[in-house]
Amino acid sequence: MATSRDPAWYDAQYNNTARVSDSAMLVEGWKERSAQARAALQGHLDVAYGEEPGDRLDIFPAANPNAPVFVFIHGGYWRALDKADQSFIAAPFVKAGACVVVPNYDLCPGAPDRVVTVPLIVLQMVRALSWVWRNIAQYGGNPSRITVAGHSAGGHLATMMLSCNWQSHDKELPVDLVRNALSISGLYELESIMRTPFLQSVLQLNPAQVRKASPAWHVRPRSGRLTAVVGGAESFEFQRQNKLIQTSWGSGVVAVCEVLPELNHFTILDALAQPNTRLHDLALALLGFD
Repeated sequence: MATSRDPAWYDAQYNNTARVSDSAMLVEGWKERSAQARAALQGHLDVAYGEEPGDRLDIFPAANPNAPVFVFIHGGYWRALDKADQSFIAAPFVKAGACVVVPNYDLCPGAPDRVVTVPLIVLQMVRALSWVWRNIAQYGGNPSRITVAGHSAGGHLATMMLSCNWQSHDKELPVDLVRNALSISGLYELESIMRTPFLQSVLQLNPAQVRKASPAWHVRPRSGRLTAVVGGAESFEFQRQNKLIQTSWGSGVVAVCEVLPELNHFTILDALAQPNTRLHDLALALLGFD
């Protein structure tokens, strides 16, 4: 369980936009580079993986068939950003030989006629990954080599996919549909998020949702491995969360749990897309390119 602190303390710990003075400029840089990547890559955009408005994904195939699949889930605290903001992640991994998939999801709080919650978003990602497993071969991806990565809230969702009981959703799905996961500045217990006023005002988490959607409180996955990283310039809470998942699941599942020096909550995502960085190399290793 999270240690209870003053609400203002939680806001200061989790408000990354306020903590990083040039965060708006960094996000604009993501969007510009993403537009360039979509123009340069031969992608399939806005492919439907379900019937809900947010059930769309972008696919950037590899040059060669039977490629490992890199599914990248965007962050934004489940309430902001879009897959189109993260296309820049695809370019270096397509170049390395991966088939890259960037899914969208509906954002909290949704609309009066369809309230969006964090557990609902988790189920959207289950639909997205199920679709990928069934269909990615026609785009040159190998459905038996799926790695899921994500940043911030996306790191939470990627971790949830590693711990998913796939056959409880569909008996046709393999138990090890997700072979590996990479969580970048991820969130593993949501009780602290429920206590963070600027987030809780939108997410409206309740204790039952927190229990359901906190991977650190789940039984460790029976297969697969998780790489968990956080920036050295991130808050105490993000660094605590990073260590928590290894403590909860053990080093047999979370063999890599690292603090990457000097990186903040935004520059750590830039490092993922930059070849020859520690983070980029960790992602390549999960994909089998090491």
